[in-house]
Amino acid sequence: MLAGGRAAGQVEAMTRKPDGPLRTGFTTGACATAASACAAGRLLTGEWTDPVSILLPGGGRARFDVAEWSDGPGWAAAAVVKDAGDDPDVTHGARIVSTVGRGEPGTGVTFAAGEGVGTVTRPGLPIPPGEPAINPVPRDMMTKAVTAVAVAAGAPADLRVEISVPGGREIATRTWNPRLGIVGGLSILGTTGIVRPYSCAAWIASIHRGVDVARANGIAHVCGSTGATSEAAAKAELELPDIAMLDMGDFAGGMLKYLARHPVPRLTIAGGIGKLTKLAQGAVDLHSDRSRVDFAALASLLGDPEVETANTALEALQRHGAPMARLIADQARRSALAVLGGAPVEVDVMVVGRQGDVMARSGF
Repeated sequence: MLAGGRAAGQVEAMTRKPDGPLRTGFTTGACATAASACAAGRLLTGEWTDPVSILLPGGGRARFDVAEWSDGPGWAAAAVVKDAGDDPDVTHGARIVSTVGRGEPGTGVTFAAGEGVGTVTRPGLPIPPGEPAINPVPRDMMTKAVTAVAVAAGAPADLRVEISVPGGREIATRTWNPRLGIVGGLSILGTTGIVRPYSCAAWIASIHRGVDVARANGIAHVCGSTGATSEAAAKAELELPDIAMLDMGDFAGGMLKYLARHPVPRLTIAGGIGKLTKLAQGAVDLHSDRSRVDFAALASLLGDPEVETANTALEALQRHGAPMARLIADQARRSALAVLGGAPVEVDVMVVGRQGDVMARSGF
């Protein structure tokens, strides 16, 4: 067990007044770097540094309080509590622990996965199979941080850095990690060190990694779904493996634009009538705050002026049933192909009812 330190890792720069702007936060990679710098300092100089300051990849520095620490013969460990700011991040409040020990001479800085940090088992991710799920930028951040400590101490930077996240195995079940072939826990992530609230960057990055893993494993048909009901219906209809299922959510554009550069031969898009109507009308961000159904255009498509006064696409669907679903599937397919811009990807759109029934498919 780690001991000492403060009750929680709070970053002074993260505080804000009530009702002020949304707070930014820090990635697991930045927290792991701060913990590693603290632990390396204790191991190589005998001193604890609290708070600890680290360099961020984009420049500038960030300061972290050390939540807990401990040491023993040939090792030292420190923990930082992740503050994701106002972003709804599943790792908010998690303890990111780094245990730093001396490595074999000439090995440089090496990494290991401790409790709650996953191991990569499939190709297609930035880290090869068999390696701890610690992404390249966090590895670089930690390497630079502990090397700087070693240089200042006049010691060789042959150090073994083990990152653990107590409870990380359970938290990982709420992420894409199991589907991507990362077993045993979380990934240590981050390209800038900063978490920007509601930027949706992490979700879109997960879609991209899903495409990468599918391609690397020879999957020729993937399916992007807007939600759990449409995914379950599509999986049953298409008989695709988990690795082929992309949790597209509202981010049709994020998925399609990536597939335009990294094509998979076949793509099925599955969703409910509301979101697919917006895709059919050219929207690629399907969130209700960022796109709306154009009911005048829908009325024109259906040849029914009364649809112009409908409250929802579902209301229009209740009037027109399966023929409307098929029209929307066909139009959404054309919209998706336009975003793909001629990439070698065949597209099929599946309209799923609220009870999980497949109402229409455009076909490829």
